[in-house]
Amino acid sequence: MDWYADCSYHAERKRRFHATARARLRQLVAELRLPAGRFDLRSNQGGIAVSGEITLHGEQIYVQVCQPATRADTGILIRTCRDRRDYTGGANHFAPLSLLDDIPALAAQVRAVMATRPGASRAA
Repeated sequence: MDWYADCSYHAERKRRFHATARARLRQLVAELRLPAGRFDLRSNQGGIAVSGEITLHGEQIYVQVCQPATRADTGILIRTCRDRRDYTGGANHFAPLSLLDDIPALAAQVRAVMATRPGASRAA
């Protein structure tokens, strides 16, 4: 998957971007061993001029994938959250879209962000 192929104004590219990102986030769920029923996986197509977002929202972690309009290589947003109703969460951390091709490395980044959560065990 070419994560950097512009999805704006390309319906088929956007469809593939969303389908593949959802599949990779499902792999991330498995890698992180998130319990079934304790996370949401959603897709917001957005308008024709944007990639939209694919979001994994767990009880303690929020991961969102998109193609930034700035074209910066910051397409994966990772932050902590209090629960699945928390949409603002902790500090934003960004990772390149290419990490969607290396789920263990992405999981390591997610775990590092989760370790910054107040009261989080540093051994996690």
